[in-house]
Amino acid sequence: MAKRDYYEILGVAKGADEKALKTAYRTLAKKLHPDANHGSSETDAKFKELNEAYDILKDPQKKAAYDRFGHQAFEGGGGGGARGPGAAGFGPGFNSSMSDMFEDLFGDFMGGAGGRQQKGRGASGAQRGSDLRYNLEINLTEAFTGKTAQVRVPSSVACDTCKGSGAKPGTQPTTCRTCGGAGAVRSQSGFFTVERACPTCNGRGQVIADPCSVCHGQGRVTKERNLSVNIPQGVEDGTRIRLAGEGEAGLRGGPTGDLYIFLSMRPHEFFKREGADLFCQVPISMTAASLGGEIEVPTIDGKKARVTIPEGAQHGKQFRLKQKGMPVLRSSQHGDMYIQVSVETPVNLTRKQRELLKEFDKDSHQNSPESEGFFAKAKAFWDGFGG
Repeated sequence: MAKRDYYEILGVAKGADEKALKTAYRTLAKKLHPDANHGSSETDAKFKELNEAYDILKDPQKKAAYDRFGHQAFEGGGGGGARGPGAAGFGPGFNSSMSDMFEDLFGDFMGGAGGRQQKGRGASGAQRGSDLRYNLEINLTEAFTGKTAQVRVPSSVACDTCKGSGAKPGTQPTTCRTCGGAGAVRSQSGFFTVERACPTCNGRGQVIADPCSVCHGQGRVTKERNLSVNIPQGVEDGTRIRLAGEGEAGLRGGPTGDLYIFLSMRPHEFFKREGADLFCQVPISMTAASLGGEIEVPTIDGKKARVTIPEGAQHGKQFRLKQKGMPVLRSSQHGDMYIQVSVETPVNLTRKQRELLKEFDKDSHQNSPESEGFFAKAKAFWDGFGG
């Protein structure tokens, strides 16, 4: 036989507030109470039905569940009524399923430990060690050739005395009696099952009655380690190198974290880098720029390269040296090197040099087409305003 609607039993509209529910219940309870009906079986059944309905609707959480799912929210649970074979809805495992769902959604945020262990934590109370970061500065030449660097890293390592267990040698951690090793305890709060970290073992699932005197029950101690880091050719500023298993040791025998090496580059005295290409600004004299010639420039591999400067080279002119740049990471290719000339104006001239330059300037008007063109345009511009 189908169960009657709880609001119908109380004689109120669906969604009625707490005051209306209480008033309706008191009125019907006086009318249907067994003492007022001399043991009538029909009245007793209605009184039981009334109490079941009010018990659900007076609780805000249960009421919300009933408004959404109806009787199915409580079938097989604490809402009364037996669940028939093949009936659909939320059975005895509904609270557990809802708890698992909330743990998946909010477990990491809330910091709670479930029957399924916290992330990185095993059933024995072991916990994964933290990842570590190490900042390493290298120069451009080392990035070009690659190198093996030695670094000293302070980190937590497994305690040799207790072998990482955290317990005094000869003893072992025992299963927590409060949570039975699950690391969490559950309590019923209305419609939901609330799960939180066990207060006795702090979510570890184990209790150490006699902790190790060296690590004080942590299973790890702090030491400084020397590590070799292989830096490949072509690394760039900000490159991250991962050393698996070289981070902090885990708690009580848990897995070790990782070490991340972050590379930064010191500025070079000659070269500026853009990807795999190198740029070098080379100052040349006014005479060399005018007459042309050859200059020698350094390359990143420590060698020399000859660059031919044509007659009349202008300030800022670039020359490209193919395959003289940086190696491309994990590739056989190289970038290019760009030489940019910077024509230098002479300073601290002698009297003779001044006289020679003045004499040269008298006959050089046709040798400077850009400046001649600019000032010719400027004169026309000023004349336009004068008119």
